[in-house]
Amino acid sequence: MPYPSTFSIVACDLKIDAWGIAVASKFPAVGSVVPWAQVGAGAIATQAAANTSFGPRGLEMLTIGTSAEETLGRLLANDPERENRQVGIVDKHGGSASYSGKSCNDWAGGANGPGYAIQGNILVSDQVVPAMQKAFQETDGELPERLYAALFAGDKAGGDRRGRQSAAIYVVKPQGGYGGFIDRWIDYRVDDHFDPVTRLGDLLQLHRLYFGKSPESERLVLSGKVLSRLQEIMKQTSYYHGPALGQMDETTRIALNAFMGNENFEERCNVLAGWIDSPVFDFLVEKFGNHYD
Repeated sequence: MPYPSTFSIVACDLKIDAWGIAVASKFPAVGSVVPWAQVGAGAIATQAAANTSFGPRGLEMLTIGTSAEETLGRLLANDPERENRQVGIVDKHGGSASYSGKSCNDWAGGANGPGYAIQGNILVSDQVVPAMQKAFQETDGELPERLYAALFAGDKAGGDRRGRQSAAIYVVKPQGGYGGFIDRWIDYRVDDHFDPVTRLGDLLQLHRLYFGKSPESERLVLSGKVLSRLQEIMKQTSYYHGPALGQMDETTRIALNAFMGNENFEERCNVLAGWIDSPVFDFLVEKFGNHYD
């Protein structure tokens, strides 16, 4: 059975109680094997000769307050394949541990510090892990952006020396999921692609577009030129058949509600309140109506 020889980062942001993993490999659907995370517990990456039971077993230990180092020790204790394993763990307090067995294929190794653990095996060189570490530490933004920056840096430094095939990012935070019902905040996988890390970045951009929020200062008023442009787009797409005068009437309101709902932007446009988030407007103009300049 092939091993998910891989490079990954496990990290947390304790300010918002978020934990996550970003991973890439010349292995199909690496996101189905490596990443494990749970709010109030921590996060784990299990790779190389991956023992997927390390995920749920490790999270059980982390939940009751076992440290990353102690959890790692318990998982590896009496494991006959421990020298073929590679594991990264971050606990609920930001403690971390990274382990690479002596039999992991070169280049193999890792680095860890407060709130993060980075590890990789069958890498092109020993420069991949430092590149990931530097990117994570120097990138601003929320945890998903920092995780992706590290993964992207590792990919650009050469990544898996066998090539590219899949990538994934998984992040949890309290009520982070759609509608706030569950904790699964970010969960994107590229299971088979010639450039999976870049494609994963595209998916994260889509996530920000559809589920992000703009401050009120960046909202656009649905009137004048903005509304006229949307009316033109809706005419092009057969939602609206009236004049594009930039005036809100009942026909425009009904059409705009239907259009935004169909494009899945009802959370980023409030027709009744008369605003639309500027990134959504820019996206719609680029997608449908950039010839109306």
